[in-house]
Amino acid sequence: MHIVGQSTIATEWGADSEYGLLRDVLVCPPDNFRWLPTSPITEQTLADGHRFDPDLARRQHAEMVSCYEEQGVRCHYLEADPALPYQVFSRDSSAATPSGAVSLQPQQPWRRGEQVRAAAFYRDAGLPLRAEITAGSIEGGDVMIVEPGCLLIGTCEARTTEAGARQLGGWFEEEGWEVRIEPFPARYVHIDVLTAVLAEKTAALCTDVVSTSLVTWFREKGFEILTVPEQEAFTLGVNAISLGGGRVLSASGATSLNAAMRAVGLTVSEVDLSMFTLGGGGPHCLAQALRRERTAR
Repeated sequence: MHIVGQSTIATEWGADSEYGLLRDVLVCPPDNFRWLPTSPITEQTLADGHRFDPDLARRQHAEMVSCYEEQGVRCHYLEADPALPYQVFSRDSSAATPSGAVSLQPQQPWRRGEQVRAAAFYRDAGLPLRAEITAGSIEGGDVMIVEPGCLLIGTCEARTTEAGARQLGGWFEEEGWEVRIEPFPARYVHIDVLTAVLAEKTAALCTDVVSTSLVTWFREKGFEILTVPEQEAFTLGVNAISLGGGRVLSASGATSLNAAMRAVGLTVSEVDLSMFTLGGGGPHCLAQALRRERTAR
């Protein structure tokens, strides 16, 4: 199944990197969001007695949307389904390819069905939906287009399984892409809790947790690595999203990462997203790229 090459349906939608200029993004209103024990992160939040404030969550999400719009990014919206409280993390139900999207397959019972709403969005908007995962499970927080021709997929089995990763990765490999499937501890939920591609040849990694071979892999590709400590990764301190052009949207709580990005010349837009980071997701989790300008021509 060929899903990666340029489509005759639409050559402008999709992405070939994590850092191309972001033009369109998919988000979901937080109307039904609430904290559930979906991961060790939210289990710790609930155990610590934090209080969820739905009004604050709506204000924080609106601030994030305003930040995108101020940076010239057009926001598109999933239909919020009352049965899907974690649908607000729109990264997980689909993944970008250079010719459109792939519908994914979330693992947990309270997230199953998110891909149905995502697929409906693509169909209704007339955007290319190239394929659907049918093997195992895979969530978008584990899918990272490191650079043109290179895909990283994280697996912890609690969310993305090897079967799902290999199905998606196999489609990219058919097109000649390098695909790395990277196991990591299930405590961290998704690979984007531990890794972020922030700009061309610039990445953030929690080097205390990821494998030494993954760090070496990035370095051999010429990446400058910004190191974030493990305790901050667990609070979504790595989970930033590139806007392209040396600009990054990050949570205000990601203090180490934000300082490190500014130190290497990146422009950082900080948004308070505490209601979401305490619930297990940050800026990268809250949006799926629909259209990035190509970095390989």
